Amino acid sequence: MTDPNRIDVTFESGGQPIAAWYYPPPEGASAPCVVLGHGFAGVKEARLDAFAERFHAAGFACLVFDYRHFGGSGGAPRQVVDVRQQQEDWAAAIAWAKQAAGVDSRRIALWGTSFGGGHVLEVCARRGDIAAAVLHMALVDPMATTGDEGLRHTVRLTLAGFRDIAHRLLRRAPYLIPAVGPPGTLAFMSVPEAQPGYFAIVTNAPSWRNEVAAGIVIRMGTWKPARSAARVRCPLLFVVGEADRITPADVTRKAAARCRSAEVVGLRGGHFDAYLGEAFEQAVEAEARFLRAQLAPEREAARSG
Repeated sequence: MTDPNRIDVTFESGGQPIAAWYYPPPEGASAPCVVLGHGFAGVKEARLDAFAERFHAAGFACLVFDYRHFGGSGGAPRQVVDVRQQQEDWAAAIAWAKQAAGVDSRRIALWGTSFGGGHVLEVCARRGDIAAAVLHMALVDPMATTGDEGLRHTVRLTLAGFRDIAHRLLRRAPYLIPAVGPPGTLAFMSVPEAQPGYFAIVTNAPSWRNEVAAGIVIRMGTWKPARSAARVRCPLLFVVGEADRITPADVTRKAAARCRSAEVVGLRGGHFDAYLGEAFEQAVEAEARFLRAQLAPEREAARSG
């Protein structure tokens, strides 16, 4: 059932339409806005509505968007993850939120999960106009996740990545591999929690496809959002899963320690547990509490002063 509190909106990024949901503030209000983006191969229907609904109930406007090449957004070929393009999509979403009716453009917060959390860390490091950010099970160092799946898996992924690059050079369709799969299979995430965890959050996401162009694995070898941590000026909240085998908690804590102002909330469970059930309740309550504190009007007045 569609939430009556949200409206479908579209804005442009890189010449392509970006599909988004907007949860407006009460008429006449001047409210903060939380911009939410998903993780690797994610779409907004994969439980981002659950977080946005809770933040909206806490008094925030929310904007939830799909990256180019995924979900309801434009872009061809489909299922291509591009770090630069996705961060351009974040910038376009922020620009749209700033001009939305009823939004206080000085109180924009970002919320990113997994791969999207890595984007948020880098976006915040480059900008001085973000009031706060939540990094939910954030991927801050892709190379820190490869050891759990073994050298053979890394080699197979790398070969698949070069095969996809060759496809593009030959103007062929992307070489797609699963985003998640059982242990031992050729998938980006094949630790035991990956497939059941991801499948659990996409039950109401018909646009989601378990396919990704393999070339991104080559880019991920050099992409390390944790390097940007010390340059972030706004307060951050990191939510980590103590049993997370995809974005390990110890790696995230090290990145948080390099930030100027960061809190860390640890939850029992793995990477996908905090999207559902009790772990979701614990996560969303901590995140809403953090956002209320950081986006309060008096906090903005203090920053401006």
